[in-house]
Amino acid sequence: MKTWELQGDFGIENLKLAERPDPEPGFFDVVVSVKATSLNFRDYQVVLGKYDPKMPLPRVPFSDGAGEVVAVGEGVTRFAVGDRVTSIFMRDWVGGAIEPHHAASALGGAIDGMLSEKVVLPEHGLTSIPEHLSYAEAATLPCAAVTAWNGLVTQGGLKAGDTVLALGTGGVSVFALQIGRMFGAKVIITSSSDEKLKRARELGADATINYKNNPDWEKEVLSLTDGRGVDHVVEVGGPETFGKSLAAVRMGGNVAMIGVLTGAKGEVPTAAILRKSVRVQGIYVGSREMFEAMNRAISLHEMHPVVDATFPFEEVPEALNHMGGASHFGKIVVEIGG
Repeated sequence: MKTWELQGDFGIENLKLAERPDPEPGFFDVVVSVKATSLNFRDYQVVLGKYDPKMPLPRVPFSDGAGEVVAVGEGVTRFAVGDRVTSIFMRDWVGGAIEPHHAASALGGAIDGMLSEKVVLPEHGLTSIPEHLSYAEAATLPCAAVTAWNGLVTQGGLKAGDTVLALGTGGVSVFALQIGRMFGAKVIITSSSDEKLKRARELGADATINYKNNPDWEKEVLSLTDGRGVDHVVEVGGPETFGKSLAAVRMGGNVAMIGVLTGAKGEVPTAAILRKSVRVQGIYVGSREMFEAMNRAISLHEMHPVVDATFPFEEVPEALNHMGGASHFGKIVVEIGG
């Protein structure tokens, strides 16, 4: 089978197509013929060597994938040949609180990921695809969608009538918009592109802010909420946006700390957290239990993920360059098979 490997060193130029033997299932294992994978900013960082510069190589990248079960090992009861499945970001995090050994099972980082024609995973590391979704759509769910669900629903307790602020229009933020609308929340979203903001309004955003034209966007958020602030912030920016997010959230509100697009370190305005009694919750994707709860909601509402662009398996470097250009709205997908 064909697989993409980071070989010798980091960098898109060191991502090579390689041949590996077809995987065989062991006890409780499932072999999946991967039909599609999707890109996350984390995958881009992995390839560039910015996520974990000490990661052993070679490594198969990409955490997210969807496909068809083609073989099962002895003892498997959750799936049968022909079932449509998606990967779990941390294959061993089934439920409960996150533990270090869960993080050690993160696909496409700690261990090989989904950018192969076939993969073998334990049956507990997979979940079923909602019937109305294609493989390409399902492949967008394991990281970005579960992250947004965990931040807003599992940890944030999102409910109808709440107000959500989503920063930017990448995968997590667009899923936050869609999940917010499913729950009957008001959603405010930001971008530096008027065209992307137009698309966000078409998806159901109640208000949009161009942060390039309006650098004091937190004041606009307060104006849109009659000075109260939002109930939830989906914070993907990091140090350059965190202070503004704290200014935009209401007293007693929730900031889901998800991304580090502007860096991994910066000043923390601790006084603002204290004075406003803000709950800042770090979000590292989520468990299979959260994924399955999210899938039930997606099925009920027949929600379709937003796929910005699709690339063939042979053009993974081009897909990564598209991610690096930051022009995408929603998710970038690589299709491997039918």
